[in-house]
Amino acid sequence: MARRPDVPTNRPAPEPGPAFAEFAAAFPFALDDYQRDGCAHIEAGSGVLVAAPTGAGKTVVGEFAVFLALREGRKCFYTTPIKALSNQKYHDLAERFGTHRVGLLTGDTSINSDAPVVVMTTEVLRNMIYAGSSTLRGLGYVVMDEVHYLADRFRGAVWEEVIIGLAPSVQLVSLSATVSNAEEFGDWLDEVRGGVEVVLSERRPVPLFQHVMAGRRIYDLFEDEAPTASELPVGGEVNPELIRLAKEESRFVRDDSRRPRGRGMRDRIERNAAGRGDRGPNLIPRRDGAIEKLDAEGLLPAIYFIFSRAGCDQAVGQLLRSGVRLTTAAERTELDALASSATTGLSRDDLEALDYATFAEALRRGIAAHHAGMLPAFKECVEAAFVRGLVEVVFATETLALGINMPARSVVLEKLVKYNGEAHVDVTPGEYTQLTGRAGRRGIDVEGHAVVLWQRNFDPRFVAGLASRRTYPLRSSFSPTYNMAVNMVGRVGREKARGLLEQSFAQFQSDKSVVGLARAAARNTEKIAQLWADAACDRGDFVEYARLRAEISRLEAEAAKSRKADRRAESSSGLLELTPGDIIGVPSGRHEGWAVVIDPGVGRDRANPSPLVMTEQRQIKKLSLADFPSPPVVAGRMRVPKHFDGASPKDRRNLAAAFHTKLRGLDTRQSRYQPAAMDAEIADEVARLRDALRAHPCHGCPDREAHARAAEKALRLEKDTEGLRAQTERRTNTIATRFDKVCAVLSALGYLSEDGAKVTEAGRMLARIYSELDLVTAEAIRAGVFDELDAAELAAVLSSLTYESRGGGASRPSRMPTRSTEIAQTMVRRIWREVRLLERDHKLDQGRDPDIGFAEATYRWANGVALSEILDETELTAGDFVRWMRMVIDLLGQVADAAGDTVVRDNAREAVDRLRRGVVDAAYLEDD
Repeated sequence: MARRPDVPTNRPAPEPGPAFAEFAAAFPFALDDYQRDGCAHIEAGSGVLVAAPTGAGKTVVGEFAVFLALREGRKCFYTTPIKALSNQKYHDLAERFGTHRVGLLTGDTSINSDAPVVVMTTEVLRNMIYAGSSTLRGLGYVVMDEVHYLADRFRGAVWEEVIIGLAPSVQLVSLSATVSNAEEFGDWLDEVRGGVEVVLSERRPVPLFQHVMAGRRIYDLFEDEAPTASELPVGGEVNPELIRLAKEESRFVRDDSRRPRGRGMRDRIERNAAGRGDRGPNLIPRRDGAIEKLDAEGLLPAIYFIFSRAGCDQAVGQLLRSGVRLTTAAERTELDALASSATTGLSRDDLEALDYATFAEALRRGIAAHHAGMLPAFKECVEAAFVRGLVEVVFATETLALGINMPARSVVLEKLVKYNGEAHVDVTPGEYTQLTGRAGRRGIDVEGHAVVLWQRNFDPRFVAGLASRRTYPLRSSFSPTYNMAVNMVGRVGREKARGLLEQSFAQFQSDKSVVGLARAAARNTEKIAQLWADAACDRGDFVEYARLRAEISRLEAEAAKSRKADRRAESSSGLLELTPGDIIGVPSGRHEGWAVVIDPGVGRDRANPSPLVMTEQRQIKKLSLADFPSPPVVAGRMRVPKHFDGASPKDRRNLAAAFHTKLRGLDTRQSRYQPAAMDAEIADEVARLRDALRAHPCHGCPDREAHARAAEKALRLEKDTEGLRAQTERRTNTIATRFDKVCAVLSALGYLSEDGAKVTEAGRMLARIYSELDLVTAEAIRAGVFDELDAAELAAVLSSLTYESRGGGASRPSRMPTRSTEIAQTMVRRIWREVRLLERDHKLDQGRDPDIGFAEATYRWANGVALSEILDETELTAGDFVRWMRMVIDLLGQVADAAGDTVVRDNAREAVDRLRRGVVDAAYLEDD
């Protein structure tokens, strides 16, 4: 896209025009220089990227675009990444510019959608662009709030699709948190949009002081007590008192380690380390003590970050038990009214299931949690109460640091380590900046405060390093999807679509990284040559020999992985088929041996069969799928008395005697497990390679294993180098190359014409499906997988295409809720495997597999089962339950649109009506 020649890039801001003067006059305070510059660029006809710290007021620049659109008789779309932000911004703009001139579109909600100013989620705008919506006519400005969300690996691509797809005539106003590569991002915006200016502000509107709380005292982190007036490095020396405390604690721990380690001594050490002991430094603050200290120092309200949902809820409970109360009688009355309003429409049973009483009691004391596991209505109640100054402390996960406008006087970080889904890692400087950026309310506080709590092995210098560095780079997560491909080909044609994708920020960044990758590959090549020289054998070609060994290992590992997955499914099926009296082999674990089944342990929960058995040692035990890495072998049968009582010694004795008699009549030398057979083709190949290995001249070398060690290092380094070269290849025209592969898959399946130039009827159907497993969903519709399902069954099966298990969430049952859904899910998985094979053939990264962990809950909810029962059975939090249910509803809506005039469309719509009840429907009402 050509740059407009009349607007040079990154020029000094022009003088503001009359529109800005009129706009600024409405504010009771003078606007900051950066706000003035951003508005001046927009009035002069440029797009703009504004990057400024959290709470610095960058949305003023977005509101100026709204003001200009209304002044000029054009449209302005104000986009946000999440529905909660859209709702918040809609109310702000409606209050300022009038409800008749402002609308809201979030997919679930449509208010005054033909208004000249419409607030919407970014996905809604993306879908409008692909559909060529008439609503886009007259669009003059698009504000993209929180544009740094384009780094989000799940939803970030939507931002780039919008930026690339908007008409050249639209002025783009991008608002971002402070990122360390804002200039790079601005250069890309200027390249693809033309005439985009970058306006940066490092200055915090409220200076930030950095502290450490140790024991009952709050220390300044830096010796000179200088606040962070910007997000540039703070500098300054670490407070020597903190250094002394760290040394004292270290010496105490070291001295204790030399003492005898009796139980009493260990308990005392733990008490001392936790700040509850009678000896040594008393440094780790209790949560209730920390809040009381902040209150005494006038540092409330505070956001107290704990990187765990359970930790946030536990903290609220701790404060309740400790009797902390932070509100006045008048505030409690107001909070009661807020809580009551937030739960309108929820039944008494729902409120009991949600533990509303605890939530309400904590709220009226000025205490609350805020995390994704909470019911949306509860979260929004907390947000409203906090903004109105009624809640003094919110225990939050890091998700609160993004988006929602909830500044506080202080921010507390309990720990500087978090779990990232794979391992416990240190908080990065960028994350520290994002979290502490909430401290200090503009127009209310003269200063903000960041307080880090002392923990075991605390290093004040590490905290100072976090507070002194600004490293928050923006990295693109853009990658073409099947839905994106058919939409873009349908809108602009194959070649133009390919050219547009080459303009993505992902490609822009990739082109810059190739040099470093090539250099690393060259270094590896030299090391590999040396390692192969070290592995040289005088008896023959050891390179050839080593590659034979490696290939055998690879094939065996691949076969073992496949067998393990197959065996788990077989074990589950085998357990479900057990009957009382079956004599089975328990292949491994504590109960290894023969056992007789007393009760198959299936009942209603076919997801987790747990047979009750008597073992050879006469013990009555309940087994689970974990005891059967291979399917149970039924070696024989015997009679178990119908009224057998496991608590009766006589019954146990009689059954054990009969069991051992029966065992003597069986051939107990036979295996207790079914050996997992290797795929015949792989087995033949492994046998052929082993013959070649034994016949190789290097096989008999007395130094064979010494040579092999060097060879294995060389092979590992070769694999790493292949990865580097593959990255180099991918990053050269990486996006366009992936787009070509995606189009090839779509052509092979008939969604695009054979030459990939035109969208077929099937492709137009796929264009309406935006889920992560979009192609699998479309293929299932075409194959008639959903045709025989009723509404509840359809919802259950579709849940597997949206849900993704997380640690501590729902269990992952091995069965679907009904026979019809089992058949349909088997077909879905077959389609998914076929798609994966096609992706593998085209060298495309393969998507995640369907996850049936939410199917039973979806089915039961669609059939009217109570919330309390479902939450108890799944172990889901209310917030997770509502979020996943809304995603199922979204997919049902997409399937209804895609399926045309069919029974599937009717059932999908009926399923939506069934699922939108109780807490799920209340979440939609909150949006309204």
